Amino acid sequence: MCGIVGYIGKQKASAIILEGLKRLEYRGYDSAGIAIQQAGRFEVAKKTGRVEGLIKATPAQKITGTTGIGHTRWATHGGVTDANAHPHVSSDGKIALIHNGVIENYASIKKFLLPKGYTFQSETDTEVLCNLIAYHYQKEPDVKEASRFLESVRKSLRHVEGTYGIAVMCGDCPAEIVSARKGSPLILGVGDGELMLASDVAAIISRTQNVVYLKDGELLHMTAKNFSITTLEAEDVSPVVDKITWKIEDSELNGHAHFMEKEIFEQPAALENTMRGRFSEDGSTAQFGGLNISAVDLRQVDRFHLLACGSAWHACLVTEHLIERFARVPVEVDYASEFRYRNMPLGNNTLFLTVSQSGETIDTLAAMREAKRKGYKVLAINNVVGSSIAREADGGVYQHVGPEIGVASTKAFTSQLLVGAMLALYLGRMRDMSFSDGAEYVKALKGVPDLVRQALEQAPHIKEIARRYAHYHDFLFLGRLSLFPVALEGALKLKEISYIHAEGYPAAEMKHGPIALISEQCPSVFFVPSGEMFNKVVSSMQEIKARKGKIIAVATDKCDLPAGLADEVIRIPECHEAVLPIVATVPVQLLSYYIAVELKRDVDKPRNLAKSVTVE
Repeated sequence: MCGIVGYIGKQKASAIILEGLKRLEYRGYDSAGIAIQQAGRFEVAKKTGRVEGLIKATPAQKITGTTGIGHTRWATHGGVTDANAHPHVSSDGKIALIHNGVIENYASIKKFLLPKGYTFQSETDTEVLCNLIAYHYQKEPDVKEASRFLESVRKSLRHVEGTYGIAVMCGDCPAEIVSARKGSPLILGVGDGELMLASDVAAIISRTQNVVYLKDGELLHMTAKNFSITTLEAEDVSPVVDKITWKIEDSELNGHAHFMEKEIFEQPAALENTMRGRFSEDGSTAQFGGLNISAVDLRQVDRFHLLACGSAWHACLVTEHLIERFARVPVEVDYASEFRYRNMPLGNNTLFLTVSQSGETIDTLAAMREAKRKGYKVLAINNVVGSSIAREADGGVYQHVGPEIGVASTKAFTSQLLVGAMLALYLGRMRDMSFSDGAEYVKALKGVPDLVRQALEQAPHIKEIARRYAHYHDFLFLGRLSLFPVALEGALKLKEISYIHAEGYPAAEMKHGPIALISEQCPSVFFVPSGEMFNKVVSSMQEIKARKGKIIAVATDKCDLPAGLADEVIRIPECHEAVLPIVATVPVQLLSYYIAVELKRDVDKPRNLAKSVTVE
């Protein structure tokens, strides 16, 4: 979850690396640091807190080297201290290293190194790997310097258990960086007379659009003139250079106060991009170009198994409801982090679907590999071209919403809901959904961007509600059927960025325990649809009101709420049940955002969180 940047070129490395770190700060902001090769030594600067603090503390005018590495940290092993910040330098001063991931067997490696004279200044697993590389480097002094450095990294990684994305420099090898990955993304940027390394394209997009995505088990050796890729077994790899399709402007605030605000208001355009080119010519169904599974094989599937974490898991719960409702196929939804450790019985005709915005979520990636190991076909929904999940899945759907910088997912989540709704349509039309029902469904999907625009028009009203409710310490979010996962997502958003305790429940479950929490100090946010669930939800609201609980209702236009039942009402447009979860999500995104702003929270960088979870 940390941010990694490396640079080799003709320009001053420190300025380029620090700019890259600022763009990656959403990946970790406990501390930051850089190491630059200069006059045969490492110039190291690192500091707890944000990158801006590192910039102020770094004497950039004195650090003139053209090769370096930088890091933003999200703490795993060891507290948030200057000593634990990266880069780490080996006790003999030969090796400098930055690392994303967890070295699980660090304790046994440290025990091996201590009697050999290696010392440790931090509590991190990373410093252990740094010293292990130094040990192997010193162990073979007769090997030619160029290969000696690379081989010391290779030999060290053969002893490592866990996950890593690393960038390493050697004091004896100016203008060289060795990097490697296992379970943590690394990307090489190929520029004009320069090479960059990063854990996310956001760090390098300002300098080049040509990139090489490293795969697990690969080592990258960068020099001032060239680069090469080999495997852990020292086999050569032919690199494939891809082109990034989005622009640097996509990762700028563009006048918004926060990236979260920007990405909430980008949703109409993002949803249009998700749908573009994905409907049949007759307008009765969806179509996908990358599923890599025939209609005949899809018709043989008798169960879908969905794997995800966090907001993506909530999106899967909505997709479960829609596939079962419109395609009449059973669906199982699992936390990816739990699936790989369970030994559940699986049917022969089960198809797996993984959902991850980044395509690098380590739990989801591991669960996908477990499903494939058992011989199942796995499709994926993700937003990042070239990501690990995208490469390893048998097929899938790209979301095409552009970079999502805010840690709390917004446009990526509603895009996942949209793809899920389109899949339900696609599968339903293969089975027993009629042409006319399919055409009505497609019309509803195409109208989603305008429905979301209408929901966004409620922003000033929601901002006022947020101002009145920001001082409460507990919230409940309540919905029925496909709106129950939206209640979970609303509670998660509020927790993530405002630090207010919130829980989501099916509305009918209130009377089975949670109603004990109701008081004048615990507001409830209800999702109120028209139709068969309206009276049921209103009945649950009456139970809350009878106990003096405050109610914020997110209700569709046709809902005729009893007078005085809701303290606050946020109206959303009436819409098809397949797209209602998307439209209903927007008000609670805004409510959470404005409450967090009212409380002066750091919305884009909430405490203890990072954007892409690449450690277990």
